Amino acid sequence: QVHLVESGGGLVQPGRSLRLSCAASGIHFRIHEMNWYRQAPGKQRELVASISSSGSPNYVDRVKGRFTISRDNIRSTVDLQMNNLQPEDTAVYYCKVNAFAREFWGQGTQVTVSS
Repeated sequence: QVHLVESGGGLVQPGRSLRLSCAASGIHFRIHEMNWYRQAPGKQRELVASISSSGSPNYVDRVKGRFTISRDNIRSTVDLQMNNLQPEDTAVYYCKVNAFAREFWGQGTQVTVSS
């Protein structure tokens, strides 16, 4: 069974940082692109960042320069370092992988940015 478990969310003030982590199991982790999505209240889920099997990252424009995605193929984890967080970053953040011709999602972790 494929499992993705996110952790690291919380409440932070604007300008502060958080680091999210997603632990994967049930897949040959190193061969898969890994993705972080987020969904704000009343909005569609959007792709925030992805990292290829070779470690190449991609980011949505509004997080470039503030967020960094990384992966550890030994621990089967993918992290999202989020710096200079802003209220508009408030959302539930999800980890996603495409494997076995399906999409698998984690349960999500809440990030709230507020003073």
